[in-house]
This record gives sequence, C-alpha cells and structure tokens, in this order.
Amino acid sequence: MTMNIAFKKNVFNKKIMIRVLFSFSLFILATSAFSKPKHTLKHKRNDKNLAEIQITNQTVEPLICYVAIDGHKIYFRLKAYEPSIWYRATDVRYNYSNFSVWCDYLSLHSRYAPKKK
Repeated sequence: MTMNIAFKKNVFNKKIMIRVLFSFSLFILATSAFSKPKHTLKHKRNDKNLAEIQITNQTVEPLICYVAIDGHKIYFRLKAYEPSIWYRATDVRYNYSNFSVWCDYLSLHSRYAPKKK
C-alpha cells in the first residue's frame, strides 16, 4: 500500500515539474518576442507656436522610425544613441497628442536599410 502512494506522489511531482518548466520556457519566449526598442520623446512649441516632437534612440542598434501627423508619415533611420531632428506640425491647432510615433529595429525591416554599392 505504501509503495502505491509513493508511486502516485512521484508521478504527481513529475507532472508539476513539467508544467513549471513549460510555463517558464513559454514566459521566456513570450517576453523576448514582444521586446521593443527603447526610445524617448520630447515635445515642445516653437516660436510660431507650432507643436514639435523629437525622438531619441536609447539602444546600441539603429532604428527605423516614423512620425505621423494628420495621416502624413515621415520615415527615417535613427542611429544608436542619437536624437532625430525636430518634426513640427503645420497648424497651431495640433498638439503633442496629435503626433503618432513608431520605432523598430532596422535589422527587422530590410527594405529601409541603406543601399549597398
């Protein structure tokens, strides 16, 4: 009788260990798949009261980014640890919440990579 109980505990422990290992490996894979490049945004108003935005790359890899306002997108490459130029709105009615910004690693988007000679 005691051998039967020991066998059930051993099987139960193996099932728990398999579930823990599976959950841990799934967690590791999921977090690496959703990693995004680190960048910061600065907002300001210029002398003509137009909203402006600047993106700073805070990674060691180049990024491909765009700044969009009112449906117009401007794509650009951003070098490691460098800020972009200031992008400004065309109307004083726009503010920082009207800008849309997206950045991703350049290595993942080969069509935006510099042309090789």
